[in-house]
Amino acid sequence: MGLTVRPLRSNFAGEASGLVLRETYGRSDLDAITSALDRYAVLVFHDQPFEDGEHTAFARRLDGELVTKVARTVLESRRRLHDAGITDISNLDEDGQPLDRADRRRMHGLGNRLWHTDSSFQQPAARYSMLSAKTVPAAGGDTEYADMRAAYDALPETLKAQLDGLRAFHSIMYSRQTIGFTDFSDAERAQFPGAEHPLVRVHPGSGRTSLYLASHAEHVVGWPVPDGRILLRELIALATQPAFVYRHTWQRGDFVIWDNRCTMHRGLAFDEREPRDLRRATTLDIAPALTPA
Repeated sequence: MGLTVRPLRSNFAGEASGLVLRETYGRSDLDAITSALDRYAVLVFHDQPFEDGEHTAFARRLDGELVTKVARTVLESRRRLHDAGITDISNLDEDGQPLDRADRRRMHGLGNRLWHTDSSFQQPAARYSMLSAKTVPAAGGDTEYADMRAAYDALPETLKAQLDGLRAFHSIMYSRQTIGFTDFSDAERAQFPGAEHPLVRVHPGSGRTSLYLASHAEHVVGWPVPDGRILLRELIALATQPAFVYRHTWQRGDFVIWDNRCTMHRGLAFDEREPRDLRRATTLDIAPALTPA
């Protein structure tokens, strides 16, 4: 049948069908997914059950090398999930029970409710994230996505000129500090020293210019810290206006792929006495790299 995509918000976010992803091996179908991501940035697939090994195998077929070092893994003495390419986006402990409200893994995970882009605090950062819904709560727990291309297009020309050539330093320690979570050991901090990225970049697949922001963005390189943080907060506020946002309500079996290079996202609150089990594979943003605008 082949891939078909129904737009959900103009040229941002699309509902995709026509492929059984765990059985998709042909290069033409994989290239069609990549082309659709270049256009829509977020693709929503329904009824796509995956085992963890199938999930990571598909991610590698689509885009190559996976992110394997994430902060939650560093915080865990025992992992609930055993595939190194799968990131646990859940409220569950290693026994499959909802985390205690005081559990440091839960406190750290609350940072995902801030607008962010995956792994921007690392170099290389993330390219595609692929999130599989295993168990969802009765209500809440939606994920919102922001179109950073449309946000850039809407900026005043004077602000675009101001952003030209600027870089931001990204740190997961900073984003967690902003919600009051500072419970990292020196060894844990040493594993995530942070990374610099341009504030504005050109996407190689679409040719569109995009903001690159996140709650991880700590300061603008070369600026006084207060001035840079005010600018970053203003840009995030501008980029997350309702006109630029798609909100996804999860169903079991949903599989959502997004391009971290031109989106931000955040998870929303839910009743944490209920299980919410989502699992993510994420590819590294290695060649072809994005170029500064």
